[in-house]
Amino acid sequence: MRVLAIDTALAACAAAVLDPERGIVASESLPMGRGHAEALIPLIARVMKQAGIKFSDVDRIAVTTGPGSFTGVRVGLAAARGFGVATGVPVVGVSTLAVYAAPFLASNGKSPVVAAIDARHDHVFLQVFGPGGQTLVSPRLAQLDDAIRAASDAPAWLVGSAARAVADGLSKDAAPPRAVDPREAPDIVWVAQIGAVTPQAKSAPHPQYLRAPDAQPQNAAQLPRR
Repeated sequence: MRVLAIDTALAACAAAVLDPERGIVASESLPMGRGHAEALIPLIARVMKQAGIKFSDVDRIAVTTGPGSFTGVRVGLAAARGFGVATGVPVVGVSTLAVYAAPFLASNGKSPVVAAIDARHDHVFLQVFGPGGQTLVSPRLAQLDDAIRAASDAPAWLVGSAARAVADGLSKDAAPPRAVDPREAPDIVWVAQIGAVTPQAKSAPHPQYLRAPDAQPQNAAQLPRR
């Protein structure tokens, strides 16, 4: 199954092409906090050209669904859905938390993996994985202290943009983490690999926000109607 992977959910704009026989044949990831909408389509075009394939050669599109930036998640999903409608290629969604955890689960599935994304104001998007990828703590918006407690129970792999904050919050008596990987965005290679084995849903993937938007209607500023 040849997969086009797309990720704009966090601090990167990335795409990759996975070939079933050759592995990752092309990929590009640009660190960025804003500007995903302008950068994504040209980036995908470069990756497809590097891979030497057309959209008619793609069997599946995988896209990150969050949690992450509201705008970034929408940009990636809109692009993936648009390509899917235009080409008839199925689209599958992949959680950013699962992508963060995947390389650690693949290398050593016995230790828990705490995936934590900075959600600001001492909160994180959190998921804890156990042996074999079993979910120990389901995806949620949690206080940073909750993530620290989850990482204190046993030596764990800490990954995600809030991984360093979780590690710094551990007490001296807590089990030291096996490793701390504070990368700001997940690896696009794993988006492609997880997307290749994700069961296809009956409906198009939807965003996984885990919290309400920060922006609120400015009712107080409404002008009176004449």
